[in-house]
Amino acid sequence: MSSDLKLDAVICHDSDKPEFNSLSGKVTFGERANMVHKILNGFRRERNRSTNSISTNVERRALIDRFSRGTRAALGDSDNLAIDGDEKPEHGLGKKSGPLLSGTAYCISSCSMILLNKIVLSSYAFNAGISLMFYQNLISSVIVLVLGFCGMVSLEKLSWKLIKVWIPVNVIFVGMLVSGMYSLKYINIAMVTILKNMTNILTASGEFYIFRKHQNQKVWTAMFLMIISAISGGITDLSFDAVGYTWQIMNCILTASYSLTLRWVMDKAKQLTRSGSLNEISMVLLNNLLSLPFALFLILLFDEWEYVINVDVIRVPMFWVFCDG
Repeated sequence: MSSDLKLDAVICHDSDKPEFNSLSGKVTFGERANMVHKILNGFRRERNRSTNSISTNVERRALIDRFSRGTRAALGDSDNLAIDGDEKPEHGLGKKSGPLLSGTAYCISSCSMILLNKIVLSSYAFNAGISLMFYQNLISSVIVLVLGFCGMVSLEKLSWKLIKVWIPVNVIFVGMLVSGMYSLKYINIAMVTILKNMTNILTASGEFYIFRKHQNQKVWTAMFLMIISAISGGITDLSFDAVGYTWQIMNCILTASYSLTLRWVMDKAKQLTRSGSLNEISMVLLNNLLSLPFALFLILLFDEWEYVINVDVIRVPMFWVFCDG
């Protein structure tokens, strides 16, 4: 539309000039040619203006697009940095809270196990610690097998070679559990907890002499304080029982032996599995399953089965609740 207006303006402007009109009022051939030449020049100038305008618009649009892409990229990077910044603290928090949650769960389960076993052995006066161990290990084995069958946990396939390698560890494991049961029967929970700290000292000493693992000065200082607390607790224990302390000392020695033997056997046991590793759940199943034949042998050896059959406490429902705990 703008080109038409300019063309009309050129025509009107040129037609007003005297040289385009003859005296007779008719347009000559030369004047007509001159008028056509001016009209074509007007078209050419208008086309050049349009081309320049289009190129300017294209360049301007390209600059705008380039600026907008740079802005979006900058905003995208800032958003990614913000997201990464939000994720990193959360991931770091997960790393920090993981050991804390695991330690808390271990403390709760360990304290609950000690309290419930103390109730069964002392409050209900149940004098068959080996039978209690057999029952609890049987329940644990069934639970782990069911979870493995449902695919909720991964279990390594047991082989005879693996079982043969694991038998020394399991024998010590059974002795550790039995001695812990009998010590808990005669000693109060506070002293059992204090004396269990002696296991760390025995384990650190065994690692030093067997595996040549050195501990720093802070660790030995903490262990020295554990020794002082154990001695102080034993001296001030009003319900001192020599039999209970004997069982607890045996439990500390067996627990340290279990840790050291486990470390010695673990590398060879991993080579006998399909995956080349042995996770904690498979170790739980291996220990609990292999402990059942040894527990049955001890029950028959010490005639606990006669006591379990004739004792009245097994007919109390709450007794089984505490046993299952």
